[in-house]
Amino acid sequence: MGPFALLDLVGLDTSVAILEALHAEFKSPTLEPRPMLKELVEQGKLGRKSKQGFYSY
Repeated sequence: MGPFALLDLVGLDTSVAILEALHAEFKSPTLEPRPMLKELVEQGKLGRKSKQGFYSY
């Protein structure tokens, strides 16, 4: 399973929440959620649970 399929499985919204918490704690720019990921969540594309994410299900 590749990284995008894994993100879809976990849930893009869950992934954003995890990255935001890690970024707030450790202040590392590499842990800040990427704009593309946030845009997908704002569009309701949450991965497998919404039938759309990086892939369509």
